[in-house]
Amino acid sequence: MSRCLIVCFAAMAVLVGRVGFAQDEAALQAAANEARAKQTAGEPAVHAIREQAKSLAEAVTKLKLELSKAEATAKDLEGKLPKLQEAVKKPEADRQVAQTESDAAAKVAEEAKGIDNEKDAADKAKAAADKLAAAVKAHDEAKAAATTAEQGLAAAKQIVAEHPAKIQAAEKVVEVFAPEHAKSEAAYAALTSDTITKLVALETFQVAAGTRVSFAKQVAPVFAQRCVACHNARTAKGRFNLETYANMMKGGESGAAIVAGKGADSNLCVEIESGSMPKDADPLTPEQIALVKKWIDLGAPLDAGIVPSAALITIIPKLTQPNPPESYRVPVPVLAVAISPDGNLIASSGYREVLLWNAADGQLVRRIPNLAERPHDIEFTADGQQIIVAAGTPGQMGEVKIFNVADAALVADLFTTDDEVFSIALNADGSRLAASCADRSVRVFDMATRKQQLFVEDHADWVMDVAWSPDGSKLATASRDKTSKVFDAKTGEAISTFNGHANPVFGVGFLPDNAQVVSGGRDNKLRVWAVAEAKQAREIGGFGGEVFRLTVLPDGHSLSTSADKQIRLHNLGNGQQVRAFAGHNEWVYAVAYHAASKRVVSGSHDGEIRVWNFDDGKSLLNFFAAPGYKPAVAVVK
Repeated sequence: MSRCLIVCFAAMAVLVGRVGFAQDEAALQAAANEARAKQTAGEPAVHAIREQAKSLAEAVTKLKLELSKAEATAKDLEGKLPKLQEAVKKPEADRQVAQTESDAAAKVAEEAKGIDNEKDAADKAKAAADKLAAAVKAHDEAKAAATTAEQGLAAAKQIVAEHPAKIQAAEKVVEVFAPEHAKSEAAYAALTSDTITKLVALETFQVAAGTRVSFAKQVAPVFAQRCVACHNARTAKGRFNLETYANMMKGGESGAAIVAGKGADSNLCVEIESGSMPKDADPLTPEQIALVKKWIDLGAPLDAGIVPSAALITIIPKLTQPNPPESYRVPVPVLAVAISPDGNLIASSGYREVLLWNAADGQLVRRIPNLAERPHDIEFTADGQQIIVAAGTPGQMGEVKIFNVADAALVADLFTTDDEVFSIALNADGSRLAASCADRSVRVFDMATRKQQLFVEDHADWVMDVAWSPDGSKLATASRDKTSKVFDAKTGEAISTFNGHANPVFGVGFLPDNAQVVSGGRDNKLRVWAVAEAKQAREIGGFGGEVFRLTVLPDGHSLSTSADKQIRLHNLGNGQQVRAFAGHNEWVYAVAYHAASKRVVSGSHDGEIRVWNFDDGKSLLNFFAAPGYKPAVAVVK
C-alpha cells in the first residue's frame, strides 16, 4: 500500500471519528434540550400549585395568629373592663351634680336680669355651664372607654369561639390539597432529575472528549486543596472567598477574579500563573494552572445539578483516605476511646484509622482505615455492629463516617466539612446523631435516613463537644469561644448560654434530671449549672490541669480526664470526688465506661491505653495503641 493511500485512510479515520463524536454530542445535546424543554413546560403548573399551597398555608397561619391575638386581647380586657366600668360611676355622679348646679345658676341669672347683680349671676351661670360641659366630657370619655372595651371583649370572645372551627376547616383544606401538591412536586422533581441526568451525560461526554472542564470534579479539588485554607468565610484574604462557586464568582477587593470566557484577563489566572497565589506555599503545577485557565476560557461553567452555594468540600469527588502506617514507629496521642456494648472490644483512635482491641488482653483485633488524620471521637451503635467516627485533617477537612465492626467496610459517609469534626453523640434511642465541628456548627442527623435535620451555627469559635439530654429534647455544647450552650433539639433554637468558665470549654454533659449541665475546660474546673437560668449551682475543683473530656454516668456521677494525667470520678450532686484513676504518664484525653463489666478505659497523649477497675480505681491492663510499635527497653549496665 502506498504511503499516500495510508495517509488518506488515516485522514478519513480522523474525519469519521470527528463526525461520530459530533453525532454523539448532538444526540446527547438534543436529549438534554428535550428534557429541559419538558421541565420548562412543567414550571407554570408547579408554580401555580406552590402558590396555592402557600396561600392555603398562609390562611391557616393568619387564623392562628388572629386566634392568638384574640385570646391575648380577651385576657387583657377581662382584667381591665371592671376598672373601666367602675371608672364611669364617678363622672356620672359629677355630671348629675354639675347639671343641677348649672340649672340653678341659669335660673338665678335669668331672674337677675335688669337688676344690680345681673353680671355676677351671669358669670356664675357661665362657670356652672362650663363645669357641666367638662363633667359631660369626662363622663362621655369614661363611658366610651368602657364601651370600646366591652365591644373589643365581645369581638375577641367571638373570635375565640369561632376560630378553632375555622382553623380546623382550613387545616382540612390543606390536608386534602396535600396529595395534589405532593404529586405535582414529584412530577416536577422527575422532570428536573431527568434534565440533570441528561445534562450530566452530555457534560461527562464533553469532559472525556476534552471540550469541557468539570468544575466539581477537576477544578474544585484544586481550589479546595490549595486555596480555601486562606480564602474562606473566616479568613478571606483579599476579601476573596473560594469556599463556594457563588462566592468565587463575586470576586474580592481587587474586583472580579474570574472573567468568564477570558482566562488571560482573569485576575485569578494572573495570580496563580505568577505564583503570587497560593501565598507562602508551593505554586500550582503547570497542569493545574492550565486546567483552571481552560475552565475559565470555556465560560467558567458550573456542573449540572450543583448548587452555586454548595461548599467545595461537599461537591468534590470523595477520595479514599491514605492508608495508615503498617507499623507505627512511635505512638500517636489517643484522642478517642469507646467500648463495645458487649464489653469485648475497645476502639481507639490512631493515625488515619480506628483500632479495635480485645478488651481482655489488649491484642489487636482489627484496623478500620479510610479516615482523616485525626479521629477525634468514636461511638458504637447500640447493637455493636457499627461504629461511628468523627475525624479531621486540620485546616482542610472534617468528616463523620460509619463502618461495619465485623469487616471494617464503609457503610456511610455521613458528611464532610472544611475543617475538623471534634465530637459526635447518639441520643438515648440511637435514632439521632449530633456532631460538633471546627466550623462553629452543630449538625444533627436522622440515623435511619442519614439525612441532616438541623444545622446550628450559634458559637463564635470551634464547638469542641456536644451532648444529648437524657430525654432527647435538648443539646448541650462546649466551645473554644469560652461558653457552653443549650439548644432545643427539635428546632435548634438557643435556650441558654453559660459564661462561667471565662476560658475555652472542652467537655460537656447533661445530668440525669435533664435540667442541669456539667462542663469543663481550660479553667481546670467542672462547673454544674442550671439550664433554665444558665446559673452555676456548684464548682468542682482539684484538677491540676485542663479538663479535656467528660462523660456523665446514669447515676449522676461523672468521669473526667485532665492534663494532670488522671481520670476523676465525681458525684455531681454534691461535687465530691469519689476516686481518682492514676497511672498515666501523660495528659489524658479520652475516657469511656462500661457498666456491665465495671471497666473504665482511658487514652493519653503518649499513645497509651489503660483499662481500670471502676470500683477501686486499680489499673488492670495497659498497652500502646500503635500496631507494630516496640517500646524501647532500657539497658541495665
